[in-house]
Amino acid sequence: CVVFMGFFLGMEKLVACLYQRPNALCRLICFPWAGGGTSQLAQWGKLFSSSIEVSSVRLPGRESRLKEPFAKDMTTVVNEITSVLLKELQEKPFAFFGHSFGSYISFAVALHLKEKYGLEPIHLFVSGAHAPHSEAFLPIKSIPIYDAEDEDILTYIQILGGTPSELLQNEDIKKRLILTFREDLRVLQTFSFEKAERNIPFSCDITCFDGSEDKPHDLEAWHDLTSGDISFYKLPGGHFYLLEPSNEIFLTKHITRCIENAGL
Repeated sequence: CVVFMGFFLGMEKLVACLYQRPNALCRLICFPWAGGGTSQLAQWGKLFSSSIEVSSVRLPGRESRLKEPFAKDMTTVVNEITSVLLKELQEKPFAFFGHSFGSYISFAVALHLKEKYGLEPIHLFVSGAHAPHSEAFLPIKSIPIYDAEDEDILTYIQILGGTPSELLQNEDIKKRLILTFREDLRVLQTFSFEKAERNIPFSCDITCFDGSEDKPHDLEAWHDLTSGDISFYKLPGGHFYLLEPSNEIFLTKHITRCIENAGL
């Protein structure tokens, strides 16, 4: 029972699932953006049918894990997520959705699951992100996080959008957000994926979403990463296009259709 309790507490800590559906055919695991928590994507649960259970991953250093130290690198993040979720992911089909920083985490977790356990999502949904082996990803690795002033990071957060301005009026919240964003970016910079010749890591379908006003991402290169089908959708809006209710409806309907067509 101790093992089960440990497992349960690990789940509670790492994953927010607001609408539990033990009889769902598939689990959709969502991975939030840099500086983000579970509040938006965990709410998606209510937009999906009873056949899909939605959870959102919560990294250390935020929400109920505020007192825990931030993860130091991508390997630590991937290992924690995998060890906590492995049993669940072995039980029934799963799909991943990640936005921006979350896309890279979802990819890294999927890669680890495939290489180590032969497990693969039935569908990978990525949003607002370059293919991880693309040249376009490299500038992210050279943002000087250590030397960046808080003000510079705040400007970057504001350019990206997605953070209500009234939150940034509160000094404590603003400081915490800058710190969390800085630490998440640091994790992202420790991630690298070199695509080996002739090695296609996945066979699942991949769907790439992007905001039409966001700076363009190298989506084409996602083609190299799966032998499955790949599709691209541009939705109206900037980097945080997915927070618009009309886009949210499109995303959840589209994701549902893809999962239900996967022939579970």
